Amino acid sequence: MVASRQDAWTEDDDLVLAEVTLRHIREGGTQLAAFEEVGQRLGRTAAACGFRWNSCVRKRYDAAISIAKSQRQQLKKLGRIQAPPPVVPEVEVVTLHTKRSETPVAEVQRYADVEEQQIETVIRMLVNQKEMTRRLRQLEQELEGKELELKELKEAHERARKELDQVQGVNDDYRALVQIMERARKLAFLQEEDSNKAIFKMDENGNLERVEK
Repeated sequence: MVASRQDAWTEDDDLVLAEVTLRHIREGGTQLAAFEEVGQRLGRTAAACGFRWNSCVRKRYDAAISIAKSQRQQLKKLGRIQAPPPVVPEVEVVTLHTKRSETPVAEVQRYADVEEQQIETVIRMLVNQKEMTRRLRQLEQELEGKELELKELKEAHERARKELDQVQGVNDDYRALVQIMERARKLAFLQEEDSNKAIFKMDENGNLERVEK
C-alpha cells in the first residue's frame, strides 16, 4: 500500500495509533517501529504517524503509557521481552483494520486495574509503616520516661544511702560516748566503794578496832 493519505485523522485512526504504539512500548519496541507499522496499516507515512502521536494522541494516553512502561520493566525482569512483531503485510491491512476490536481499551483497563491494585498495596504498606513508626516513637518516649524515672530512683537511693551513712556514723559516736560514760560511772562507783570501806586494826589486847578515816 502506498502511503498517500492526506485526509484528517479519525477517532479510529487515533485508536489504531495508540494501540500499536502502546504495544511496542510494553513489549520493548521502538516508537519508530510502531509508527512504521501504523503507517502501513493506515496508509500514512511514519513521519505523519509520529507527528500525530506527539502532537495529539500521546497526551490522551499518559496513564496508559505509564502502565505500559511499568509492564515493560516487569517483562524485562522476567526475561519475557520479545522482539517487536513484524510489520503487518499489506494484504492483511484491510482485514485487520476491519476486524479491529476494543482490545486496546480492554488491555488499558486491565493494566489500569493491576496498577490500581499495586497502588492499593503500596498504600496499605505505607499505612502500616506509618502505624509502626508511630508505635515505635511511642515506645521510645515510654522508654525515655522509664529511663528518667530510673535515674531519679538511683539518685534518691544514693541520697538515702548517704543519709543512712551519716545516721550510722552518729549512732557509732553515740555508742562510743555511752561506753565512755558507763566506764566513768563504774570507775566512780568503785572509787566511792573503796572510800566507804572501814579499816580495822588489832589493839594491844588482840581485839579489832575500827580506825576512822
